[in-house]
Amino acid sequence: LWGNTALPADISYASYAHRGAYPLIVTALLAAGFVLIAMKPGGPTGQSRIIRPLVYLWVAQNILLVISSILRLDLYVQIYLLTWWRVAAFIWMGLVVIGLLLIVVRIFLNRSNGWLVRANLIVLAVTLYLCALIDLTPTIAQYNVSHSREASGKGVALDTNYLYQLGPQALPAVESAIALRAHDPYLVEVRARLI
Repeated sequence: LWGNTALPADISYASYAHRGAYPLIVTALLAAGFVLIAMKPGGPTGQSRIIRPLVYLWVAQNILLVISSILRLDLYVQIYLLTWWRVAAFIWMGLVVIGLLLIVVRIFLNRSNGWLVRANLIVLAVTLYLCALIDLTPTIAQYNVSHSREASGKGVALDTNYLYQLGPQALPAVESAIALRAHDPYLVEVRARLI
């Protein structure tokens, strides 16, 4: 099912990925807003045996939508390789999933809206802290080299300009690309500029 990368002729992979991302934004905001307004702790809707399972179901549907968007983005990356913006999209979608799960925890444990906001802020702070500490540039560069047309025989050609933009952390990937492209003079020049 997910291994088939063929799309209808009238849609590009970029459009396919974006069609998954934009509804995700709207539904995640709707889910959070709905829970904050309708499911007040101690209120009649918060204790309803009918409404609580329906909210759980709605949040589960939103989580499935996020998973669908992640799969679309993964397909897009398989075709067009990895960039910082695509890594950021994966991180953002992960934050959305965690936020939706925190909504379920908030309802189940009968916590306040303030608790939900604080929990989301903690998750966001930890994510920002980890992103500041972990440099993913070498990973992005190596992924692009190893999944380029030159290495795998499919997909797009290696974007050597993007490798150069990634900076000195991309040097090991540039070395791999030079070996793949039989000492391409442009890549040798890129390596010299990055050293």
